[in-house]
Amino acid sequence: MGNGKDYDYLIKFLALGDSGVGKTSFLYHYTEGVFQQQFISTVGIDFREKRLIYRREGGGPPQGVHLQLWDTAGQEKFRSLTTAFYRDAMGFLLLFDLTNEQSFIDVRNWLEQLKTHAYCEDPDIVLCGNKVDLEEHRVVSEQRAREMAQKYGLRYVETSAATGHHVEAAVTHLLDAVMKRMATAVDSSLLPGRRGRAKGLLAADDDGAEKNDNNCGC
Repeated sequence: MGNGKDYDYLIKFLALGDSGVGKTSFLYHYTEGVFQQQFISTVGIDFREKRLIYRREGGGPPQGVHLQLWDTAGQEKFRSLTTAFYRDAMGFLLLFDLTNEQSFIDVRNWLEQLKTHAYCEDPDIVLCGNKVDLEEHRVVSEQRAREMAQKYGLRYVETSAATGHHVEAAVTHLLDAVMKRMATAVDSSLLPGRRGRAKGLLAADDDGAEKNDNNCGC
């Protein structure tokens, strides 16, 4: 790689959703493999990291990926701070709480935020219906959630940050989508992390965008 780093790609994901839907616990379970029981409201932005070996579908050499998982505050008062990070993110985990109707309704608002602030109008997003373990308190049916996901062209996964159910799968789906986008993008201004498409401008430096992490939103 010639840059002294022991990974091929630096990938940045952003977790979004109302306060209390389980974003922090979700990311904590993904990186640590355990449930963080104490609720700690995120102030502004925090992030977790994980290294993994990525193997493309259909073969090819395994590649080292350094994931940065950005955890955003759900409260409105932090919105102007968190939206500043949208354009540098390469994919989005949009969470709602299956036991909280309002958090499901607010998915539309988060999608509007993404359309306005993300690197392009159709970024890679995985919609997560979290807290599936609390079945007795569930108010949002799987059918309703899947209908919304289909309407907006999103991948839908039901997850539990408490048990770890489908947490890794949700992140893997997002990583697959982002890696596929990077592998097939001809114009690097279309790549995650590049602001050219969002602004209607070509990126200044398009050489080797697929290989150089500085061109992938790093």
